[in-house]
Order: sequence, then structure tokens, then C-alpha cells
Amino acid sequence: MTDQPRTPAEIEEDHEAERHEDQQEALAQRELEFNNLPNRLTALRMLMVPAVVGLMFLQNATWDFIAALLFVVASITDYFDGYYARTRQVVTIYGKLMDPLADKFLVVSALIMLSHFDRIHPVLVILLICRELAITGLRALASAEGVIIAASDSAKWKTATQMTAIPLLMVKDGLFGIPVFPLGVGLIYLSLAVSLWSAKSYVVGFFRGLAERRRVMAEDRRRKREERRAIRLARKGKAPA
Repeated sequence: MTDQPRTPAEIEEDHEAERHEDQQEALAQRELEFNNLPNRLTALRMLMVPAVVGLMFLQNATWDFIAALLFVVASITDYFDGYYARTRQVVTIYGKLMDPLADKFLVVSALIMLSHFDRIHPVLVILLICRELAITGLRALASAEGVIIAASDSAKWKTATQMTAIPLLMVKDGLFGIPVFPLGVGLIYLSLAVSLWSAKSYVVGFFRGLAERRRVMAEDRRRKREERRAIRLARKGKAPA
């Protein structure tokens, strides 16, 4: 018995499947790469953290301005490495790990230094840091449970207000004769309010997503039980009720 010759459609389907497998393998290999633009920008942002902290220790108006400028540059790299990674599909394991860590290292270090020099109240720093730890833990739990929590608009506003307030607080003596420090104080307290509000959104989103996932899983189990019951009845020659 000879094999039936394959049709052109079947041959093309096999080629398409092979191309898809090759693409998936290439993407898997790229996920383990480190030497790309987004990761280099993230590593640069991490290196800027000790530079910002060291300059703030000098307690000089000029160095405060340079520290604030470095903070702004680091914040800008955060936008560009994420944009490049998404648009060019350069998403790696290193990037997934380092990108959120670099952001938190930068913000938390700056907040602690500002508190150390009595530019913001320690309780404010404690609340902001505890909020970040809580949401990080919540998102890790959500990932383990298969629940996706998208960043809310309030979380984006929180980031924007923080990234604006911190460099203004660094320049305590003003910028080009403009007293920007009071504006920074107002923005950092606004960021605290937005942070706590966005935390509520994350918690609500997590439990809603978890409830939906539990519902889908329960329906899937019920459907499988019904399928198994139908198969058993079919084998006995009975029709399911």
C-alpha cells in the first residue's frame, strides 16, 4: 500500500507550521539575551542610583541640581526602554526582572535620601514604600494564580506625580531663581493620595479577576464531568438524560 501524495495545501500547511515553530524557538532564544538596548538602558538606570545618592550627600545646590537632572534622565530611560521593548518585541527574562527593580531602586533611594535631609516626612516615605511592597506582592500572587492585573490610570498618574515631585524636592534652593520646592512638596503628597487610591484599584481588580478565574475553572470542571458521564453512558448504550 503506497502513501497518498500530499496536496499543495497540505504541503503549505506543513511549511507554515515549521515556520511558526522556528519563530517560537527564535523568540525563546531572544528571551535569554541580555545584550540589547532595553536591558542596557535598564542597567544604566541602576548605575544612576548610587550616583544620585552620592551627589545628594554632598549637600550643595549645584550637586543637588545635577542629582535631580540625573534622576530625570533615569526616569526618561525607563520610558524609552519599555517603548523599544514593546514595539520591537525585545522582551527578555532579564528585562522582566530588572526593569521594575531599577524603578523601585531609583524611587525608594531618592525618597529615603529626601527624608534623611528632612525635606519630606518619614511617615510619607514609609507609606509610599509599604504601598510598593504590598502591590509587588499582590502582583506576584496574581501571576501565580494566573490573574492578570493591568496598570490602572491612577497608577500611571502616581508614577507621573512621583517622578515630577522628587527632582523638584532635590532642588531645595530653587531652579533658576524659581522656588520649586513647595511645588514638589504638594506633588509628593498628591502622589501619596493617588498611590493609596491606585492600591485599592489593584486589590479590587485582583479579587475580581480571581473570582472570575475560579468561575471559569469551575465551569470547565463541570463540563469535563458531563463529557465523562456522557462517554460512560454511551458505552453502556444509554442516552444521557
